[in-house]
Amino acid sequence: MNQHMKRFAALTAGVALATLASCASTPSTPLPTVPAVDLARYAGAWYEVASLPNRFQKQCVADTQARYRQTGADIEVVNRCRTADGKVDDITGVAKVVPDSGNAKLRVSFFRPFYGDYWILALGGGADYGWVLVGEPTRKFGWVLSRTPTIAPADLEAALARAEALGYARSAFKNTPQTRPLD
Repeated sequence: MNQHMKRFAALTAGVALATLASCASTPSTPLPTVPAVDLARYAGAWYEVASLPNRFQKQCVADTQARYRQTGADIEVVNRCRTADGKVDDITGVAKVVPDSGNAKLRVSFFRPFYGDYWILALGGGADYGWVLVGEPTRKFGWVLSRTPTIAPADLEAALARAEALGYARSAFKNTPQTRPLD
């Protein structure tokens, strides 16, 4: 076998292994969302009460909040939190609705052109959406948000039970302290 053939075979094997690895890391069970979301009702302030720890929020130690505001076809997203030194960290991004998703699937970007999935997996708390479970298909990221800085224990239990039923590791969710307003 000549050098070019060996390189081609090695490259082909590498691509095949990478493809298999990506398939193995993605859960085979589809992740269902809620059937529909009224974005006008969803807009406004949300407080993170629990989440799966992740690298892009590692600076946040408390008081994590998100605000959503419709701006035409897009949604402005402002995430804020308190850091270990007591300062407020914030970042603004944009969300776009995934077509034919009933507004339950969004693609969010804080660093265009890169977008991530933001899927609304459960809504509770009545007509004003008092709490929400948010996740994405790999189940590596997840959040429980509430309209108020604290969530009723029964509502948190409902959100975490739904997360577990959808294949999330319930014990991996960590409570997010809400100590004082950021404004």
